[in-house]
Amino acid sequence: MNRARLLLLSALAGCLSFAPVAARDDARPNPEELKLLAMTFVDLLNKGDFAKAAKDFDKIMQEKMPPAKLEETWKSLISRVGAFQKQMGARLEYKAPYEIVYVTCAFEQMSIDTRVVFTKDKQISGLFFSPTKKAEPPYQPPDYVKRGSFEEKEMKVGSGEWELPATLTLPVGDGPFPAVVLVHGSGPNDRDETIGPNRPFRDLAWGLASQGIAVLRYEKRTKEHASKLAAGLAGLTIKEEVLDDALAAVALLRKVPKIDPRKVFLLGHSLGAMYAPKLGALEPRIAGLISMAGTIRPLEDVLLSQLNYLLTIDPNLSPEKKKAIDELKEKVGSLRNPQLSNDTPSSLLPFGVPAAYWLSLRGYYPAEAAKNLKQPMLILQGERDYQSTMKDFEGWQDALKTRKNVVFKSYPKLNHLFSEGEGKCTPSEYEKEGHVARYVIDDLANWIKEH
Repeated sequence: MNRARLLLLSALAGCLSFAPVAARDDARPNPEELKLLAMTFVDLLNKGDFAKAAKDFDKIMQEKMPPAKLEETWKSLISRVGAFQKQMGARLEYKAPYEIVYVTCAFEQMSIDTRVVFTKDKQISGLFFSPTKKAEPPYQPPDYVKRGSFEEKEMKVGSGEWELPATLTLPVGDGPFPAVVLVHGSGPNDRDETIGPNRPFRDLAWGLASQGIAVLRYEKRTKEHASKLAAGLAGLTIKEEVLDDALAAVALLRKVPKIDPRKVFLLGHSLGAMYAPKLGALEPRIAGLISMAGTIRPLEDVLLSQLNYLLTIDPNLSPEKKKAIDELKEKVGSLRNPQLSNDTPSSLLPFGVPAAYWLSLRGYYPAEAAKNLKQPMLILQGERDYQSTMKDFEGWQDALKTRKNVVFKSYPKLNHLFSEGEGKCTPSEYEKEGHVARYVIDDLANWIKEH
């Protein structure tokens, strides 16, 4: 998928999926029959017959995805990827005790796999929408990477049911080394923060390790545990999405041999940058905070501004897509309602994400929170970024102008991923391979070493 286009819409991609319930161990259904059932289901979605589409839902899906919510989910998808065009085929995968059918569909702007999860009784127990996976080209490191100067080790962030796979990139040598934890932006990101062919977190890890700085990056909880989170989505907040795991990563890094525990920094990108001051307040021993493309505005304001920007670069919208965007705008506006409470139906809110999540964002102003911190800060911004903008960067500058240990830097050619481009940035830019610019890596390394 053009995942960059979803950056404005991906507060919780896991909200479109639901955890399967237990199934019996009897004989498996006929694969061709299941494919036909899944393709018929998608056809009903396209025809707008959501009541009939939902008739084979199991008990949990009936509760979590009644026809009205199913309609909202489908229309939200259309608003992001354009009108449905055709089905292109189906394939089946067995993950005991579930049968999973992937129906590949062509939409106006991209190809989507509709993942329909069946029980042994041929009831629908889960529904996911995701970009059709293409064979990814092997990662070609930028020329600033010195591959022989570091090694990588598999780690685990956290423990128990929320344990996350992680990678430590460690410079060769005895140390002790300064180190950085990378905190993702919105959505179910992997440890490389992969967007199309771009892997900015791997660029950061390998680039900084080439200059003697260790880096820890991990799978985001909303990716690694998407199904489990979806089952309890109503209680999900920013604490579970971002804060708990970032703090666990910092604690882990301090215990690693060859790491200087007094020199553990935190680097947040996008949503991670927005919450860097909060993390700094929760853990004052963090040596320094780095914000890359961090917004200071409420998330609902950011979503509206991104929608408006995309409308300026794509003015010839289909009536269906325009209607879906107008509906989304209305729901975004509802977040400003002072009467918003945990009892507000998720169907009235953006992407069907429950009110508890949106309420957990209320009253938090990143730049104001940063005023009271003692840790040094480095705030970086791409001037071509339309997701977090120069308006946000100027807000950081204005709020923190009296602090002596804050450094600001913006880059004229860079986008949201800190890779170079020309002219007005569009979502299609993220479909092309790029890398975090060398001078950003140098600025990060120099600042970390100075502190």
